[in-house]
Amino acid sequence: MTPQTMRPQARERESVVAATETATARETATARESAASTESAASTEVVASTEFVESVEVAEGAAEVRRHELAAFLRSRRERITPEQVGLARGRRRRTPGLRREEVAQLSAVGVTWYTWLEQARDIQVSVQVLDALARTLLLDPSERAHLFKLAGAADPAPGTPCPSITPALRQVLAQLEPLPACIQNSRYDILAYNRTYGRLLCNLDAIPPEDRNGMILAFTNEEWRSSIVMLDETMRLMAAKFRAAMAGHLAEPAWKMLLKRLESESPEFREAWERHEVLGAQSKTKQFRNADVGLLTLDHTDLWLGPAHGPRLVTYAPTDAESRERLEKLHALALAVG
Repeated sequence: MTPQTMRPQARERESVVAATETATARETATARESAASTESAASTEVVASTEFVESVEVAEGAAEVRRHELAAFLRSRRERITPEQVGLARGRRRRTPGLRREEVAQLSAVGVTWYTWLEQARDIQVSVQVLDALARTLLLDPSERAHLFKLAGAADPAPGTPCPSITPALRQVLAQLEPLPACIQNSRYDILAYNRTYGRLLCNLDAIPPEDRNGMILAFTNEEWRSSIVMLDETMRLMAAKFRAAMAGHLAEPAWKMLLKRLESESPEFREAWERHEVLGAQSKTKQFRNADVGLLTLDHTDLWLGPAHGPRLVTYAPTDAESRERLEKLHALALAVG
């Protein structure tokens, strides 16, 4: 074979080799790019994950700082107010500067334990209605009120939707209703304020510790209170049904959960009524009470809301007959005599 005939074959082999080398180079480059891309994506995911964890930690830290600031702010506002400013008697043995925690809680229509937790910077939910009531009780000016809501991480409610606190004017209303029994309760049945006649209607309410002045606790656990209710079984069933309906809007709130736990642990009758899952809204009703001092009383019960239907309400009892009216007047006179 002559050199002339071999040259085309050599050229062909060289072309094939060159093409193969080019393809191999391309595959190598593609593999490197893919590896680099995978490494970059993995690195990006790690960075994103780290940034997310850090952002969560920052948010949790900020929330804790706000809770402590809120607790300190509430304490400072509470301690600057005198009892006289909110219509309370100072008393002889008062050592606490300003108001006591239980006084702020009662005036704001919230539980004492729950408010104490708030001042302890615990991680609990606070509704705008409660914040509004605290702002009114603590006599906050507009700037302080805005600061309160900002620390709580809540938007200030629109004007015209306040949650009333127990003001001196409301206490005056209770006094003017005498001899009719009357009190102010919240939706959890905490008895926030009452007049003298109501204080002697079912038991000596003044002798009950403030944290136990709750209609549910008294109806299911206090023997003197229970013995004064003529139709006790029906009353307990209806109260459990009303309590279930009211609690539907407060399932996550510690004060409600604590009250439910206490009732379930202390009262088999409550557990039985609760397991029925009955629900009932508020309603006016004629009730009969057997008072130890004046005898049988037949009274019409009425609820008058002081704001939103889920907030505090004025509870009144009006006599249905002349005999019950006379006995209420006698009960009022006895309450005045006792002081």
